[in-house]
Amino acid sequence: MRSLSENFPVSQFGEAGDAEETIRLMNILRWNMVILDINLPGSNGLYVLKRIKENYPEIPVIIFSMYPEDQFAVRSIRSGASAYLSKNISMTEFVAAIRSIISGERYLTSSLMELISNELNEDHFPDSHKTLSDREYQVFMLIASGENLSRIAKDLNLSVKTVSVYRSHILQKMSLRNNSEITHYAFRHNLVN
Repeated sequence: MRSLSENFPVSQFGEAGDAEETIRLMNILRWNMVILDINLPGSNGLYVLKRIKENYPEIPVIIFSMYPEDQFAVRSIRSGASAYLSKNISMTEFVAAIRSIISGERYLTSSLMELISNELNEDHFPDSHKTLSDREYQVFMLIASGENLSRIAKDLNLSVKTVSVYRSHILQKMSLRNNSEITHYAFRHNLVN
């Protein structure tokens, strides 16, 4: 936050602790831009992004995430994000992205443009993971990364039963039988390293 205020000295900044507070403050303060994490207590960032875009389509939203672009970036852009930035980005590039978005443009890295282009070419042969809802996809990625249901529930602030329901939906939609098949699918499609 400090580096941002140094680069944008006339701007005011606010911070929210979870998904509901983000939405509540957005309704009260009418921020000019939102920088949003994918992992938020109480919900996920993609859900909050969609809520913001439904109510305030003109407000640019940057998804700022620890996840690599190939996991959530295309979904974020399709949901209305103006940029998807990795948390290991340099402050110089972060500031450049914000300036670009302030001027009314989207900020897409070259690797993200390549992902979008590849996805457009594959749209007529969609992979089954693309049929998952945002939350299902988030659970899918965590299972594929080797997380157990209890840990996923804790990370996402959900009950184990709810995560189990998401897992069942994932298995059904993707015609898979178990977690090892989820992991195998994710590796085969280069979704996890």
